[in-house]
Amino acid sequence: MGQGQSGQAGFPGGGGKAPEKKDQQEKKKKWEPPAPPPRVGRKQRRRDKGATLGTQLPVITPNAKCKLRLLKLERVKDWLLMEEEFVQTQEQLKPQEDRNEEDRTKVDDIRGSPMSVGSLEEIIDENHAIVTSSVGAEYYVNMLSIVDRTELEPGSSILLHNKVLSVVGTLTDETDPMVSVMKVEKAPQESYADVGGLEQQIMEIKEAVELPLTHPELYEDIGIKPPKGVILYGEPGTGKTLLAKAVAHSTSASFLRVVGSELIQKYLGDGPKLVRELFRVADDMAPSIVFIDEIDAIGTKRYESQSGGEREIQRTMLELLNQMDGFDSMGDVKVIMATNRIDSLDPALIRPGRIDRKIEFPLPNVKTKRRIFAIHTSKMTLAEDVNLEEFVLAKDDLSGADIKAACTEAGLLALRERRMRVTHADFKKAKEKVLYKKKEGVPEGLYM
Repeated sequence: MGQGQSGQAGFPGGGGKAPEKKDQQEKKKKWEPPAPPPRVGRKQRRRDKGATLGTQLPVITPNAKCKLRLLKLERVKDWLLMEEEFVQTQEQLKPQEDRNEEDRTKVDDIRGSPMSVGSLEEIIDENHAIVTSSVGAEYYVNMLSIVDRTELEPGSSILLHNKVLSVVGTLTDETDPMVSVMKVEKAPQESYADVGGLEQQIMEIKEAVELPLTHPELYEDIGIKPPKGVILYGEPGTGKTLLAKAVAHSTSASFLRVVGSELIQKYLGDGPKLVRELFRVADDMAPSIVFIDEIDAIGTKRYESQSGGEREIQRTMLELLNQMDGFDSMGDVKVIMATNRIDSLDPALIRPGRIDRKIEFPLPNVKTKRRIFAIHTSKMTLAEDVNLEEFVLAKDDLSGADIKAACTEAGLLALRERRMRVTHADFKKAKEKVLYKKKEGVPEGLYM
């Protein structure tokens, strides 16, 4: 009894659960930071004043600003609609592009790779033709439906299947790449002033080549036809190619340069075809000048030969003769040829009507030697003891190229000894070296 009474006396209401509830309530209470002190001063008064005014003034809606914003959003909407339409169109076209790519792949498979280049000889009907391949044989072949018939004509370049030789395409650019390389795009730096002497030769080539292109009316007034071609002949190093460069530098006409050996091709018929292409391009770019150097490579005298190569060279020369004086008029196309052996050329090539002017380039005389020495020593630093008249008056058979080589060799001798001036002794040594190299390996008395 005493214990129960004492328990009830300590915690009224009975039971020992009151202290536990109290502890749980204390645990539930979390720590909270103290509230900030209320603002006082001018900032608080200004805020209160603004709130009061806001509640008192009426609400104003900025109509103009909202309209501008609406217009801007409408433009953005239009742009998004256009973008959406573009994306949808691209998605629709993508399958079509895939189909086109697949069709192109099938066409390439039908054509074959690589493709041979041939020539169309004759069109038999809509689907058949006679073609010539690069090896020279003629074939009766099919023309595929993918070939544009409007671009086909006899003599045009075509693409052939590598196995069955069917016509699978055409070449849009019919100009031979070799002819494109022959065209002189950049004029040479040499002019008539760089040609020592040769006044007579310069006057003759101007009358035969430049004057008919610049003033054709002069020949019409006199009643004569201008020369068609000029041949420059003489010993090596006398300035034939240099004069041709000067012509290319001084004239505004198109200039085509070709070496005679370039016209000799491997397969039968390619050489004459290249000659025809050369003169066709020259006619398209008229007024033009065709310079054929070392013409003796294809223009030698004809004779009976069993060699296929010799007969092909003769066919190339015959095509050249036909182009220069055939049924087709050359118009404003002039031909300049150069050779060291005019005696070996065929008489039909150098006869009047094809080559109307034959210009000889002899070895330089005293006046010409003096002029050539002056040209090549004008930029050299010479010593005071140099006497060029000694070399000019010498009886040595020096050509213009030999004189240039002697001046260059004298400068190299001075450079070898670290001298900035060329002395007379350098010129003597250089001349002896050039003469020795010129006669080296030549049997004595060959040109006597």
